[in-house]
Amino acid sequence: MTAAAPSSETLWSRCGGCAALLYRKRLRRNLDVCPECGLHARLAAPERVDQLVDPGSFRALPDHVVEVDPIGFVDALPYPHRLAAARTDTGLSEAVLCGTATVGGSPCALAVMDFRFLGGSLGCAVGELITCTAEQALTAGVALVLVTASGGARMQEGALSLMQMATVSQAMAALREVGLLTISVLTDPTYGGVAASFATSADLVLAESGARMGFAGPRVIRQVTGRDIPAGFQTAEFLLRHGQVDMVVPRHALRARLATLLAAVASPTTIRSGVTAPPPDAARPGRPLRSPARDAWETVRLARHPGRPTTLDYLETTFDGFTELHGDRLGGDCPAVVGGMAQLAGRHVMVIGHQKGHTTAELAARNFGMATPAGHRKALRLMRLAARLGLPVVTLVDTPGADPGFEAEEHGQAAAIAENILTLSMLPTPVVAVVTGEGGSGGALALAVADRVLMLQHAVYSVISPEGCAAILWPGRAAAPQAARALRLTAPDLCRLGIVDEVVPEPAGSAADDTEATGRAVRHALLTNLLPLMEVPAVTLVQRRRQRFRRFGAARAAAPAGAR
Repeated sequence: MTAAAPSSETLWSRCGGCAALLYRKRLRRNLDVCPECGLHARLAAPERVDQLVDPGSFRALPDHVVEVDPIGFVDALPYPHRLAAARTDTGLSEAVLCGTATVGGSPCALAVMDFRFLGGSLGCAVGELITCTAEQALTAGVALVLVTASGGARMQEGALSLMQMATVSQAMAALREVGLLTISVLTDPTYGGVAASFATSADLVLAESGARMGFAGPRVIRQVTGRDIPAGFQTAEFLLRHGQVDMVVPRHALRARLATLLAAVASPTTIRSGVTAPPPDAARPGRPLRSPARDAWETVRLARHPGRPTTLDYLETTFDGFTELHGDRLGGDCPAVVGGMAQLAGRHVMVIGHQKGHTTAELAARNFGMATPAGHRKALRLMRLAARLGLPVVTLVDTPGADPGFEAEEHGQAAAIAENILTLSMLPTPVVAVVTGEGGSGGALALAVADRVLMLQHAVYSVISPEGCAAILWPGRAAAPQAARALRLTAPDLCRLGIVDEVVPEPAGSAADDTEATGRAVRHALLTNLLPLMEVPAVTLVQRRRQRFRRFGAARAAAPAGAR
């Protein structure tokens, strides 16, 4: 579908997508992306390296690999003849170009595949080169970036080429074990054994606009199923919708996006702000806000106000930058959960939050902030990634509850929530949760098993909605205001119970009246609570978190309200 980029001597080029005749110099200035239809032409590995890394920073790794013809394969030509022809045509010794470089000043090890060389196929030499690059990343303690373009494993090397999937994956596992970031950039096409191993097992998977990726290619699918391929199938945009990639990035933005992601783990940073560690009494749980209490039902209505700031609003007002990551890698990308890397006063953190919306259309598109199993699993993936990279986790809770629909049950909603709670119970990195609006049942707790739990002044947090409680224990939903008072779901109530550690003040009226001021208050509270946690060893952190929730046992629950 996508033609290889023409040689530099060609004055004119015809686009393989819209057939427009393009002046070659103009096309090159546009990074070989058609200015008429946006088609991304395939790039040779050296061209790709030039576009991605800082000028003059690339240092190629030795590529003196042993000649490989393990099974004496011959089709129309002997395999060695095909290798010789590919080397002559591309100027490369193999289908991958490996080295070290910097991107936006951040060091990394880099392996870039070249589809011109026998379809970018994964053979023993390619596997060895990529494995050596991963080992170089491990030795240097830097991130690994893989740019894939491949039809799959190299048939001419038989089962030995299949083994390269495991060889490279093991090298990546070693990086994961020590907390070094791996990033895969999918380009067109990425299929077969490459897609089913290192291309999709990286910590972060980016797809260049228009790239196609899958295990089985279109020809194989048609042969096996006898069906036509639907439009847009296996494209980058298709993969994003189905939770397979973190983001789709146009070619002109790839370097900047990689630079942002690499900067998050390139070197440790410290929080910079005027906030100092809180005094000992401020670090104890149960610090209420001294302000006139509102009626519980009125607070419920304020917590649900459509003008109340959402997670995306806080990412604009509370944090200094945000790169959204998508997908659970299992088939879905729930819009009710937003997550990704952000900065907070110079420190990179992982932010995960429920997302509602302000209009009816936004609320419907975000499923009213009710996470599906895919949303909980996306959050789980990002929590685990944060732990591997040593990033603190900040969660923003605002949901009426988890999605209660048929499809959610079919996809294991209960198990997804349970796995999040279990993982947060042993996550070896600081976790601060902020209940910003509604904290509804297990859907809220799936993001709120934290070292410190903060709550906005007019937020609510409860085992069930007042309406649900009234329908079960009262004559009907009309008793919701009475149920709200009985549930003790306001921030002052929960502070007295020790469930919430601190109440974050809201502007006069409520958070809906001043998003900017609310964002600043949340920022201050996060910095105040996160600073002490950064100094706690991981083992101690987990022990204290478990002790925090252990105190909600039967003995405490049985104590009279006045004794708590």
